[in-house]
Amino acid sequence: MNGSTNGSTRWLGGEGVVEARTPGNEGSLPPDVVEVLPAVVGLHTTIPENRRSAQTLGSEREGHGVVIDDEGLIVTIGYLIMEADTVTIKDADGREFPAGLVGYDYESGFGLVRTAVPLPVKPMPFGDSDQLALRSEAYVAGVGGEKATLKVKVAGRREFAGYWEYLLDNAIFTVPAYPLWGGSALMGRDGTLLGIGSLLVQEALGPGSPAFPGNMYVPINRLKPIFRELVENGRLDKPARPWLGVLTVEHMGQLVVGGISDGGPADRAGLKRGDILQALDGEVLDDIADFYRKLWASGPAGTAVTLRLERDNDSFEVTVRTGDRARYHKYGSG
Repeated sequence: MNGSTNGSTRWLGGEGVVEARTPGNEGSLPPDVVEVLPAVVGLHTTIPENRRSAQTLGSEREGHGVVIDDEGLIVTIGYLIMEADTVTIKDADGREFPAGLVGYDYESGFGLVRTAVPLPVKPMPFGDSDQLALRSEAYVAGVGGEKATLKVKVAGRREFAGYWEYLLDNAIFTVPAYPLWGGSALMGRDGTLLGIGSLLVQEALGPGSPAFPGNMYVPINRLKPIFRELVENGRLDKPARPWLGVLTVEHMGQLVVGGISDGGPADRAGLKRGDILQALDGEVLDDIADFYRKLWASGPAGTAVTLRLERDNDSFEVTVRTGDRARYHKYGSG
């Protein structure tokens, strides 16, 4: 999820845009896909150096977004806009539009922004991502029109557990890898939006299969139930999930603390990088997904949990007062 993983170090849609389609495929895109490609726009954000996410995601981030209504509303991947104080949108013709933050849902990973003036493009309609089965064909696009569009296949529909306390039940994995993935659009042949680009992954084919690079997309159906509330309120009106501020990796069958958010709950409780996570509230932890489910079932943010850890061959317990991840970060210019 690192900000450098949005696949670009320059403004998208300008000089140097990646031509993702294979040679000889000119004119091979379905007409419905071609029609909605202008809805895919470039997105550039700046983040104050003193914001917490600037240390890990960078103080400037670039990626894509997708215009989804006639009033300039754009859906993107949330890490591009986390703690941003400026958002700039660039269309396929290179025109720039200032935009503001609308909402960010940590649980799904979706972010929403809106341009100050409506964009002169046809919005991309939502499709049904549940219909995208294994080995289905789809299309991935970034800003830049047909030359920035890639035909892909679905390599997997499975659970995805991210090391930053993130879990998707039914993530979409596609191959081949799209090089500018952050916020890119995953579309069906009918030109509907099926997912938003989140990650480059090295094992797109799944556990036990040969390593093969691809991308992970957040299914658009994950946004639909929360969409209206996110637009109206900026976040969901429900108790926040408990958050520890731990980056967790699996190593040789063990859950290992790979990093800790500065000033977060785990940091305040004295956890250290390299600690081995064994149990939560007396329940043994099987894998990262199991860890998250047990953590989130413990109660709302603010609930105290007891972790059994191993450090330097010693096992011990630590009580951590969980926090609300959204309150850990700042938004806007304040």
